[in-house]
Amino acid sequence: MPDKLKSPVKAALVVIGDEILSGRTKDANTATLALWLNEQGVRLDEVRVVPDVTERIVAAVNECRSRFRYVFTTGGIGPTHDDITADAIAKAFDVPLVDHPEAVRLLEAHYPKGTLPKPAGAWPVSPKVAH
Repeated sequence: MPDKLKSPVKAALVVIGDEILSGRTKDANTATLALWLNEQGVRLDEVRVVPDVTERIVAAVNECRSRFRYVFTTGGIGPTHDDITADAIAKAFDVPLVDHPEAVRLLEAHYPKGTLPKPAGAWPVSPKVAH
Protein backbone atom coordinates (compact mmCIF):
# COMPACT_ATOMS: atom_id res chain seq x y z
CA MET A 1 0.00 0.00 0.00
CA PRO A 2 1.45 3.40 -0.92
CA ASP A 3 2.41 5.63 2.01
CA LYS A 4 -0.16 8.22 0.94
CA LEU A 5 -3.01 5.78 1.61
CA LYS A 6 -1.84 5.33 5.23
CA SER A 7 -2.45 9.02 5.92
CA PRO A 8 -4.64 9.77 8.93
CA VAL A 9 -6.19 12.72 7.08
CA LYS A 10 -9.87 12.03 6.46
CA ALA A 11 -12.54 13.90 4.56
CA ALA A 12 -16.30 13.88 4.12
CA LEU A 13 -18.38 14.55 1.03
CA VAL A 14 -21.85 16.08 1.00
CA VAL A 15 -23.63 15.34 -2.28
CA ILE A 16 -26.44 17.82 -2.81
CA GLY A 17 -29.44 17.38 -5.05
CA ASP A 18 -33.01 16.21 -5.30
CA GLU A 19 -32.12 14.74 -8.70
CA ILE A 20 -29.59 12.38 -7.08
CA LEU A 21 -32.06 11.25 -4.41
CA SER A 22 -34.83 10.67 -6.95
CA GLY A 23 -32.57 8.65 -9.24
CA ARG A 24 -33.02 11.07 -12.17
CA THR A 25 -29.28 11.79 -12.11
CA LYS A 26 -26.51 9.30 -11.40
CA ASP A 27 -23.81 10.50 -9.02
CA ALA A 28 -20.53 10.23 -10.89
CA ASN A 29 -18.60 12.59 -8.63
CA THR A 30 -18.14 10.43 -5.53
CA ALA A 31 -15.93 7.78 -7.12
CA THR A 32 -13.90 10.37 -9.02
CA LEU A 33 -13.32 12.47 -5.91
CA ALA A 34 -12.50 9.42 -3.76
CA LEU A 35 -9.85 8.26 -6.22
CA TRP A 36 -8.32 11.71 -6.54
CA LEU A 37 -8.30 12.27 -2.77
CA ASN A 38 -6.59 8.91 -2.21
CA GLU A 39 -3.88 9.99 -4.63
CA GLN A 40 -3.43 13.12 -2.49
CA GLY A 41 -3.19 11.09 0.72
CA VAL A 42 -6.67 11.96 1.96
CA ARG A 43 -9.21 9.24 2.75
CA LEU A 44 -12.86 9.88 1.94
CA ASP A 45 -14.41 8.50 5.12
CA GLU A 46 -18.05 9.53 4.82
CA VAL A 47 -20.50 10.47 2.06
CA ARG A 48 -23.92 12.01 2.67
CA VAL A 49 -26.59 12.75 0.10
CA VAL A 50 -29.00 15.54 1.01
CA PRO A 51 -31.89 17.22 -0.80
CA ASP A 52 -31.95 20.77 -2.12
CA VAL A 53 -33.14 22.07 1.24
CA THR A 54 -31.08 24.82 2.87
CA GLU A 55 -31.50 23.58 6.44
CA ARG A 56 -30.50 20.02 5.48
CA ILE A 57 -27.41 21.23 3.60
CA VAL A 58 -26.37 23.47 6.50
CA ALA A 59 -26.85 20.65 9.02
CA ALA A 60 -24.91 18.11 6.96
CA VAL A 61 -22.01 20.49 6.30
CA ASN A 62 -21.81 21.57 9.94
CA GLU A 63 -21.96 17.99 11.25
CA CYS A 64 -19.26 16.88 8.83
CA ARG A 65 -16.96 19.83 9.46
CA SER A 66 -17.16 19.18 13.21
CA ARG A 67 -15.68 15.71 12.59
CA PHE A 68 -13.47 15.98 9.52
CA ARG A 69 -10.52 18.09 8.48
CA TYR A 70 -11.87 18.48 4.95
CA VAL A 71 -15.46 18.63 3.72
CA PHE A 72 -16.26 18.67 0.02
CA THR A 73 -19.60 19.29 -1.65
CA THR A 74 -20.87 18.37 -5.09
CA GLY A 75 -24.09 19.22 -6.87
CA GLY A 76 -26.52 22.05 -6.59
CA ILE A 77 -24.35 24.66 -8.28
CA GLY A 78 -25.42 26.09 -11.59
CA PRO A 79 -26.90 29.02 -13.43
CA THR A 80 -30.52 28.44 -12.47
CA HIS A 81 -32.66 30.35 -9.99
CA ASP A 82 -33.23 27.29 -7.77
CA ASP A 83 -29.59 26.55 -7.00
CA ILE A 84 -29.26 27.18 -3.27
CA THR A 85 -25.98 25.46 -2.47
CA ALA A 86 -23.77 28.55 -2.37
CA ASP A 87 -26.26 30.30 -0.09
CA ALA A 88 -26.48 27.24 2.17
CA ILE A 89 -22.70 26.89 2.47
CA ALA A 90 -22.38 30.59 3.29
CA LYS A 91 -25.05 30.12 5.95
CA ALA A 92 -23.25 27.08 7.41
CA PHE A 93 -20.05 29.12 7.80
CA ASP A 94 -21.91 32.33 8.75
CA VAL A 95 -20.15 34.28 6.00
CA PRO A 96 -21.45 36.40 3.12
CA LEU A 97 -21.53 35.43 -0.52
CA VAL A 98 -19.00 37.47 -2.47
CA ASP A 99 -18.29 37.98 -6.14
CA HIS A 100 -15.79 35.55 -7.57
CA PRO A 101 -13.91 37.41 -10.34
CA GLU A 102 -11.66 34.45 -11.17
CA ALA A 103 -14.72 32.27 -11.82
CA VAL A 104 -16.15 34.97 -14.10
CA ARG A 105 -12.85 35.14 -15.98
CA LEU A 106 -12.77 31.36 -16.45
CA LEU A 107 -16.38 31.24 -17.63
CA GLU A 108 -15.88 34.11 -20.06
CA ALA A 109 -12.84 32.32 -21.46
CA HIS A 110 -14.84 29.11 -21.89
CA TYR A 111 -18.04 30.45 -23.48
CA PRO A 112 -18.07 32.19 -26.86
CA LYS A 113 -18.59 35.95 -26.51
CA GLY A 114 -22.18 36.81 -25.67
CA THR A 115 -23.25 33.24 -24.79
CA LEU A 116 -22.42 33.14 -21.06
CA PRO A 117 -25.65 32.22 -19.22
CA LYS A 118 -27.01 35.11 -17.15
CA PRO A 119 -29.34 33.64 -14.54
CA ALA A 120 -31.46 35.60 -12.10
CA GLY A 121 -29.45 36.78 -9.13
CA ALA A 122 -25.75 37.28 -8.67
CA TRP A 123 -23.62 34.62 -10.31
CA PRO A 124 -20.93 33.50 -10.01
CA VAL A 125 -20.53 34.05 -6.31
CA SER A 126 -19.10 31.91 -3.56
CA PRO A 127 -19.00 31.88 0.21
CA LYS A 128 -16.11 34.01 1.41
CA VAL A 129 -14.42 30.95 2.99
CA ALA A 130 -14.16 29.28 -0.43
CA HIS A 131 -11.59 31.77 -1.76
